[in-house]
Amino acid sequence: MVFRLLFLLLCWLLAAGCARQNFFQTDARVPGAAPLAPTADSVRVTAGRHYKASGFHTIFFGRHYRQVWTTPVTVPVLNLQTTIAGGLRAGKLGGGFQSTSMTLLGNNGREYALRTLDKDPYKTLPPFLRKTFVLNLVRDATSAINPYGAFVVPPLAQAAGVLHTTPRLLYIRPDETGLGENAPRFQGKVALLEEKFDGKNNLTPAFGDAQDLQDSEDVLRARYQEPSFQFDQLAFARARLLDIWLGDWDRHEGQWQWAVYKEKGRTLYRPVPKDRDQVFYRFDDGLVPWLVSRPFIVGKLRTFKPHYENIPGLVKNARFIDERALNEVTDQQFQHLASELQTRLSDDVIQAALRHLPPPVYALEGERTAAFLRARRAALPAAARTYYRKLAHQVTIAGTDQPERFVVQRLTDSTTLVSLYALSDKAPLLYRRTFRTAETKLITLHGLGGEDVFEITGDVSRSIRVDIFGGPNPDTVKDTSHVRRGGKKTYYYDTRRGNTLEASATTRDKTHKGVQMHAYDREGD
Repeated sequence: MVFRLLFLLLCWLLAAGCARQNFFQTDARVPGAAPLAPTADSVRVTAGRHYKASGFHTIFFGRHYRQVWTTPVTVPVLNLQTTIAGGLRAGKLGGGFQSTSMTLLGNNGREYALRTLDKDPYKTLPPFLRKTFVLNLVRDATSAINPYGAFVVPPLAQAAGVLHTTPRLLYIRPDETGLGENAPRFQGKVALLEEKFDGKNNLTPAFGDAQDLQDSEDVLRARYQEPSFQFDQLAFARARLLDIWLGDWDRHEGQWQWAVYKEKGRTLYRPVPKDRDQVFYRFDDGLVPWLVSRPFIVGKLRTFKPHYENIPGLVKNARFIDERALNEVTDQQFQHLASELQTRLSDDVIQAALRHLPPPVYALEGERTAAFLRARRAALPAAARTYYRKLAHQVTIAGTDQPERFVVQRLTDSTTLVSLYALSDKAPLLYRRTFRTAETKLITLHGLGGEDVFEITGDVSRSIRVDIFGGPNPDTVKDTSHVRRGGKKTYYYDTRRGNTLEASATTRDKTHKGVQMHAYDREGD
C-alpha cells in the first residue's frame, strides 16, 4: 500500500512539473466582498485561501492548519494616521527571506515592524529549484504554521516573566499608498505590526531601568570584549523553557533582542524574544512531512503535541546562542524555573491567552491547544531535565579579549570544578560550575584575545575531557593533573610559537603552525 501511494505521489509530482505562477491569493478579503469604503475600520479576510487542498493532497502533505488559513475572520484595517498614536510613516524595506517586512516610523521616535502574515520561501531555495514543483511544496508547507499563533504569546510571556513584543493583526488596503514605493508589496495582505525593540528610542516602561536595546550581533561582540558584559543566564533559561513549552523550534540568535541593564558594575543582557511565527507548529500529519521530519532528516521540524517529541530537535536551531548564554545554568536551577512556570502558567492564564485568537479560529483550535498546553505544562520539569542534559553533554566556557585565568580542578572521579577569574581586576570570580562525569563528556575552554593562564589539577581515575583553545595572544597552560585507567585527557590547541606549555602525562599537545579556533564568538551553525 505504501509503495502504491509513493508511486501515485511521484506521478502527481511529475505531472505538476513547474512552479505555479500564481500561488498566492491576490487579495485577502473574502471573495465577493463589496468594495472597501474609505472609512472602513475592519474587514473580513482569509489568511491564505491558497492553502486549501483536496483530501488526496492532504494524505501526502498534511492537513496542517489549512482550515485556519482559509477561515474568514474580521481584522482591523491599517490606518497610518490612527493605528498608532501620533501616526506612522514608511521606513526602509526589510530583508527577510520569507515574510515581506518594512520598518514604520512613529512620530515619538519609536519604530515598528510591519510584516506579512503569509510567507514566501522562494529565496530559501537554490536557484535551480525555484522554477520546479519543489517551490510549490515548500510554499504549501507554510500551512503547517498557525498564522494567528503569535497573538497568543504576549499574555503567556507576561505571566511567565519573560519580556515580549505585542503584535497586532491588520489588513492593508488594496489602495494604501502611504507605504511609499513598496506599497504594492503589502496591498491587500494581512499583516502583523509589532514594536521594534532596538535602540534607546524604543524603550518602554515595561523594561524598567534598562539603558538600551540591542540585537544579538552587538551583544555577542560586547560580551567577549571584556568581563563586565554578561548574559542574564537565568532570564534566558526561563525564556527558553517558555519556547519549549510553546513548541517554538526556530529560536536562533537572530530571533532575540536584548535589554541592557547596569547592575553592580556589570552590564547584564536580558532576552526579548521576537518573531513568534512557529509556535504551535503542526507538520507531521501527512506522509511526506512525516518522513521529512524524522530526526535523521530534518529533526528540527517538531510538531506541537500534548507530549514533547524529540527535544534535541526542537532546540537545534538555537544551539549557537544556547551554548553561549546557558553555560552556567544547573539542573537544579532548570527544575526550579520549570516548577515556577507551572505555577505562573495557570489554566486561567492559558484560557485568557487563547482568546486572543480570532473567534472563528478559537472555535477550531482553542480547546485542543489549551489541552495540549496543559499536558505540556505537566511534563515541563521532565522536558527541562532533557534540555539540561543536552546542554550539559558538551559545555563551552569562553573568556574575553582581556587576560583571564581558567582553573580546572578534577576533584573526584565524578566531579570537575571549573572557575574563571579576570586577571586585570584583582582576580574577581567570573564563572564557577561543578560538572559531573555522568552528564558532561567535554568541556571546551576558549581564551580568546587575552594573554590567558589555564591551570588543570587533580588525581582521578575517571574524568571529563577538557579542550583548551588559547587564542591569538601568548598563553600559559599548566597541567599537573593525573588521570588513570584511560580516563579523558586535556587537549591543548594553539599555535606553537609564543605560548608556554607545562604538560603532564594527561596532556595532549595539539599545537600547530596555524590557528584553529580563535573566532569563537562569530562562529554560527
